[in-house]
Amino acid sequence: MKSNSRRKFIQKVLVGSTGLAVLPLLQSYKVGANEVIRLGFIGLGQQAINLMRGFNKISGVQIVAGADVYGIKRERFEKLLKENYQSKNASVVVKTYKDYRQILDRADIDAVVIATPDHWHAMIALDACKAGKDIYQEKPITYTIEESLKVAAAVRKNKVIFAVGSQQRSDSNFQHAVNMVRKNALGELKNIYAFVGPPPTPYNLPKETIPSDLDWDQWLGPNPYVHYNSKLNPPISIDPPQNETFWARWRYYKETGGGFTCDWGAHNFDIGQWALNMDNSGPIKIIPAGYKDTKFLSYIYDNGVVMTNQPYDDIETRGIKFWGTTGWIEVSRGKYAASDDSLLPLKDEDVTKGLLYESGIAHLVNFIDSLRSRKDTIAPVEAGQRTCTVCILGNIAHELQRPVNWDPKKQFFVNDLEAEKFFKREYRKGYSL
Repeated sequence: MKSNSRRKFIQKVLVGSTGLAVLPLLQSYKVGANEVIRLGFIGLGQQAINLMRGFNKISGVQIVAGADVYGIKRERFEKLLKENYQSKNASVVVKTYKDYRQILDRADIDAVVIATPDHWHAMIALDACKAGKDIYQEKPITYTIEESLKVAAAVRKNKVIFAVGSQQRSDSNFQHAVNMVRKNALGELKNIYAFVGPPPTPYNLPKETIPSDLDWDQWLGPNPYVHYNSKLNPPISIDPPQNETFWARWRYYKETGGGFTCDWGAHNFDIGQWALNMDNSGPIKIIPAGYKDTKFLSYIYDNGVVMTNQPYDDIETRGIKFWGTTGWIEVSRGKYAASDDSLLPLKDEDVTKGLLYESGIAHLVNFIDSLRSRKDTIAPVEAGQRTCTVCILGNIAHELQRPVNWDPKKQFFVNDLEAEKFFKREYRKGYSL
């Protein structure tokens, strides 16, 4: 299709009878000699490499710098980028740094991609905002609720573009499901099954020798000290080439991450929030699994909808099921099912092209388009902040082993001094927001 007709076609497919356009349309643009967008990456692990490969596919984008406290990751990043530019006969200078602030100091870098462990997210994002850099940030956007509020405020104060790495928002299947829910095609929505997995567990990995080229103290940053274990930083090799064979385990321990509640909740709870039109709100009560007769972590909203961390099939697919009074929809990555054919999405290869995960480009193209238009991304900072809060509230209720009442307008607990202790965290000496 020609560009104009293709855009009209996509718009026709994705705009429901309510006039809701869930997907910001991919814009056509020509990049002039002085319009190249230059990116710096902060955190060069497994997800950063996936994102690097995705951004490398987008015309008019150059990745020119990377920062990481692990030497071998800097070496790999620089090597892969140089090979990419050589294959395109492009002359692009790539530099890597141990200290991310050296990237923020560069006036020639337009935006940063933050793909560090979660405990570093807030401080780096706040520094990037002060430096006037646009931000693509991996989810969850912060480690605590207080941090998420400060990041959201800083983004708006400094007028930077912000995108959360919640790729499911750029998947046409999830978009269609959200459209169906919002226009009441399921009747009155009653329940959402959003399966994400268990909360974090105490750190129990054995102590190992720290690699010579890893600055472990800087990796910990604001976090209290924990000893090193290679499962927190999966081993890689340059020669022979060997990338990570598993996701870094820091995300699954209380001391270093938010467990599956935050890791996958930032995807599936996010879609539930989106469908409920709650990008600026949230639940009013959170009940942990195992409390009295509550089998699954449950979020109760003021409209009566209940979202549970509950599988909708026997194989425990990490996906979402929307239950309404007249129908249901099941959606996960690459799969879609519904109670009636009228709820199924229209299929067109051109619409879904590029929506692959990890190195797919649709979500990344939306970010680049927003940098040019100066309009919000499909996953703006407020959405990331609210979803992050939902995830953390689930972990707080689990930690307390009782229900927690939440005021989504004030974004604070309701008469709960015990829960308030989890609103923020103590930082190691020398670190502060």
